[in-house]
Amino acid sequence: MTLPSTMRCIEITAPGTPDVLKPATRPLPEPKAGEVLVKVAAAGVNRPDVLQRQGSYPPPPGASDLPGLEVAGTIQKLGSGVRGWKEGDQACALVTGGGYAEYCAVPAPQCLPIPKGLSLIEAASLPETFFTVWTNVFDRAALKPGESFMVQGGTSGIGVTAIQMVKAFGHKVFATAGSDDKCRACEKLGAGRGINYRTEDFVEVVKAETGGRGVDVILDMVGGDYIPRELKALAPDGRIVMIAFLGGAKATVNLADIMMRRLTLTGSTLRARPVEVKAAITLSLLEKVWPLIEAGKIRPVVHATFPLEDAAKAHALMESGTHIGKIVLTV
Repeated sequence: MTLPSTMRCIEITAPGTPDVLKPATRPLPEPKAGEVLVKVAAAGVNRPDVLQRQGSYPPPPGASDLPGLEVAGTIQKLGSGVRGWKEGDQACALVTGGGYAEYCAVPAPQCLPIPKGLSLIEAASLPETFFTVWTNVFDRAALKPGESFMVQGGTSGIGVTAIQMVKAFGHKVFATAGSDDKCRACEKLGAGRGINYRTEDFVEVVKAETGGRGVDVILDMVGGDYIPRELKALAPDGRIVMIAFLGGAKATVNLADIMMRRLTLTGSTLRARPVEVKAAITLSLLEKVWPLIEAGKIRPVVHATFPLEDAAKAHALMESGTHIGKIVLTV
């Protein structure tokens, strides 16, 4: 297969507002051992891309400096030692960077087949949030049968994934959002109760809806002063898993309450973790979640698409907070 020597991509020219994202030309990446080269058809836009653009979330050592944490497309070239994939296969994948480009080198163990019935655009909206939700809710928080769950920011990319995935496994789901319309959108996706955080107290709602017991697991992206309130909303032995702190990185908590009710406050990031960890998540998704997507029990929620050259417009939309679901760049 004859490949070009250069590709179009989007660079972060300096830390700043969306307009620092500029089209550029770069040499084609070469897949290393264990990697595949994907010709990108679509790339998901995620909150970490915005943080990287602003200068507060640098890529890990060895990763591409280009933004973009998930892609879908066609495999064009195999690095040495790759098994289970061939040139011409279509895949979606989690990457540590480099997604905003025509081509992206991807560790083969982080690739997943396109779920039957999905377009490449829909598939590009899956990896980052599905990897994140699985590893935090099901691995780290160990959500068990019969337990209830709440996600903060139910209409975000993470939120629409968490609601559907957790609901598909048979759990009662609560989701917070910033308007009544967004709360109804959460409920259509499977939340038993959408909670408008501007007009309602999620602690009171969760307690009322659970007979005073509280919720078992909370997926939190806010941090700050939400943490002590979330601790109050937890059932005994409840767990909070933090994946971002948009509301601040510091919180004051009641340690006695954590001890007496055996509560857990934990968190994780995914981007810098080794390929072996991500490979294990890949296998879990393929075995347990991909069949649910193909059965129509979980569906991608793509709010808008933009051409690659309009990445700045995509970031502006994400920062506006008006979207419900994922934003995807098309290449």
